[in-house]
Amino acid sequence: MTDFAERVLKWYAQHGRSLPWRGTADPYAVWVSEIMLQQTRVEAVIPYFERWMRLFPSIQALAQAGEQEVLAAWEGLGYYSRARNLHRAARLMVEQHAGQLPRDPEALRQLPGIGRYTLGAIASIAFGLDLPALDGNLKRVFARVFDVEQPVDSPAGEKRLWELVAENLPAGRAGDYHQGLMDIGAGICLPRRPRCLLCPLLDMCRARQIGVEEARPVKKPRRETPHYTVTAAVIRRGPKVLLARRPAKGLLGGLWEYPGGKVEAGEELAQALQREIGEELGSGLVVGDPFGVYRHAYTHFRITLHAFLCKLTGAPPQALEAEEIRWVPLSELDQYPMGKVDRLISRRLQEGRSA
Repeated sequence: MTDFAERVLKWYAQHGRSLPWRGTADPYAVWVSEIMLQQTRVEAVIPYFERWMRLFPSIQALAQAGEQEVLAAWEGLGYYSRARNLHRAARLMVEQHAGQLPRDPEALRQLPGIGRYTLGAIASIAFGLDLPALDGNLKRVFARVFDVEQPVDSPAGEKRLWELVAENLPAGRAGDYHQGLMDIGAGICLPRRPRCLLCPLLDMCRARQIGVEEARPVKKPRRETPHYTVTAAVIRRGPKVLLARRPAKGLLGGLWEYPGGKVEAGEELAQALQREIGEELGSGLVVGDPFGVYRHAYTHFRITLHAFLCKLTGAPPQALEAEEIRWVPLSELDQYPMGKVDRLISRRLQEGRSA
């Protein structure tokens, strides 16, 4: 065992976080937690994990649930393809693995949503297999301790980091090793102002020794984040409002939304909304009063959404681009899983507020 691994394991035994998915012999809980933790902070995940395990306590229970139930349980956690992949994978496990998470790494790798990092984390934590894992926290720790100068998001940087994880992997202890490194990255080796004096790796950290710890990890320059202006139509019919369900694949797949779309070059907001409703629903539209401006950042772009109270004209609406459309009572909007912006519009409607 390397000195690096020994220090991590000793620190983890004394200081590892108490988390609801740790200390369990249930591989299902490990799998769910690792999927939820992708690109999401632990503090945000804990209440979702606990509710998920109450709603879907086993792979069989998850497989038997409907997609809308699954998306509703996930609402607010973001990156909804993770929820759909969990659901699909659960059904595959019932069909092909007797309702169990497969121990074999190759079988695990074939499940939807399992990438190289997730495979190593699940295999090592749930089954004690000696496979490496590398997430954002681990990248930062290794880039600093070993002063990795290549960008960690480049092929050369990734290759070097995976080599370092594997070279220091303690036989039979990979799960604790990874979890210890995750905790060091989350609580000590912070992106900004790392708490170096608390770190068990302090005197072997090369970046610290030469004073470049805050310059590691190196990353490739970011491209400017695109910004889009978007419109949405809040269409009432008595106590009901019109919702559209997005196609299963793609951004926010399977979630419900207020119909509308992106403003094209040279269009006014009302023009864009009328065009979008014609394309999506086959109806004409009278655009009325504004119903709020909503801003949100996704992974690769940002939006500013302008909502309007509207009335349909001409032909009855049809689901030309959505999976389906539905007139939903305001009192039942909470039963329809939505993205963050559409949920804000729904709450405003339910509270009876105007623009």
